[in-house]
Parts: sequence; C-alpha cells; structure tokens
Amino acid sequence: MSQQAHRSADTTAGTQEPETPNLDFAGTTPYEDYVKADVLTHLQHTLSDDPGEMVFLVTTQVMELWFTVIVHEWETAARALREDRPGVAVDALKRSVRELEALNASWTPLGQLTPAQFNSYRSALGEGSGFQSAMYRRLEFLLGEKSASMLVPHRGAPRVHAELEKALHEPSLYDEVLRFLARRGHAVPDAVLTRDVTRRYEPSEDVEAVWTEIYTGDQNAELTRLGEALTDVAELVWRWRNDHLVATRRAMGAKAGTGGSAGVAWLEKRAQKNVFPELWTARSHV
Repeated sequence: MSQQAHRSADTTAGTQEPETPNLDFAGTTPYEDYVKADVLTHLQHTLSDDPGEMVFLVTTQVMELWFTVIVHEWETAARALREDRPGVAVDALKRSVRELEALNASWTPLGQLTPAQFNSYRSALGEGSGFQSAMYRRLEFLLGEKSASMLVPHRGAPRVHAELEKALHEPSLYDEVLRFLARRGHAVPDAVLTRDVTRRYEPSEDVEAVWTEIYTGDQNAELTRLGEALTDVAELVWRWRNDHLVATRRAMGAKAGTGGSAGVAWLEKRAQKNVFPELWTARSHV
C-alpha cells in the first residue's frame, strides 16, 4: 500500500472512531441545568403503600406538563391572531394537536384500573380532584369555558389565583379567532365581538353563517386551514373528555368524585359539549 493510501486509511479510520464525550463538569451537567430532571424525578411523594399509586401520581404530573405546553401554544395562537398573523397561529395549533395526542395517550396507564385497584390508594387523594387543576382551568378558559367560580379553590395560592383571574378577563382563543374573521370582512355580529369575555361562550347562528360562508367560498383557503386546525383541536379535546369519562366510569362507576364533584355525571355533561361549536354545525350547511 502506498504512503498516500495509508494516510487515507488512517483518516477514514479516524472519522469512524467515536468521540469521547465530556464527562467532567465542575457542577451539575448542562443537561440537568436545562431540563431540571433531578427536580422532576423527586416530586413524587406517594401517600399510600400501594405500588399502583406511583403510576397514578406520575401520570397526573405528566398531564399537568402537557397542559402547560398546550396553554402556551394556544396563547401563542391567540396572540398571533390578534397581530393578524394567521400562519403563526395555525402552526401553533398544529403543534398543539400533536401535544393533545400525547396528552390523551396519558390515559393509557390508567384506563383499565379496576375499582379495587383504584380504591387501594384513592383515600390518599383526600379532597383532591382534577377539577382543581389551575393549568387545566386555564386551558378550558382558552376554549371559552369561562367561570369565575372556578377561581374560588385557588384563593389560598396568590400567584395561581392572579394568573387565573388574568386568564378569565382575557379573550379566549375563539374570541380572538372571531375578531380576526371580523377584521377580514366577515359578518361576525357586534354582540359576539363585544361580549363579556369572563362568561362562557354561547353559540351564535350568525357565527355559524360566517363559517358556512368560509367553507363554501373558493377564495378562503387560508381561513379554511385555520378552521380545520381549530376543528382538529376541538376533536381531540372531545376525545380527552370522553377518555376521562371512560377511565373514571371504569375505576369508580357512578360514585361521587373526590373533592365533592359529581364524578361520572359531571364528566358525562362535559363530554356532550362541543368546542368551537359553530365549526361543527356549519358543516350541515355546506
């Protein structure tokens, strides 16, 4: 083999050898500094001796993290619509669809709990209940499901209460959508545009007519994409509510929920409600 061939072989061999990663850091690793994994993995403090409680606790904490990401995406979308940047809004909504899919998959570890399995650690929850989740409440507020009474459980946590009160008084994601459509020349009624945003959104036949026009027209591709992204979100929220209902019904039947909620009866009522309602009803007229 020539000297040049030897050099070439040495070079090739050198590129194939794995680089040795840096293993020596003065303090914590850069990964830990960014992810805070040590904090996350030491937040699990079970209150019973049942080994199944750990998966219930971790799954609930994972759900809270997904709520946080989805709220971020929807707030990004709402702000982008307020600034007349529909492309940015649709991108954020599409990301949230993938995140909602992951959130919904969180029911898988809990979806087949028997009543005996759930009862083995249910008492550890005390009066704790999912409806007390502040981040989930912010998620619902962004969907237009506003209720001032849902701030009451958080009066003892000033920062959380202030964040929820701010969210209560801000337009929902759907409010920003309808205001954007009005600025694009669509006949969204003033009563909808100037409504009290601290109240639950109620369907409007006039808004239904706007969506019918958008889905019927040939020149509304951008707005149709927005409508479809919102519909994807609405469908997955509906699936989340139904998966919650099924998991609860399987684990505890029709018993009252923890925290004094109506349990399955309340979840059944929630599962019947459509998110962004006119996007669904308008399809009957296209």
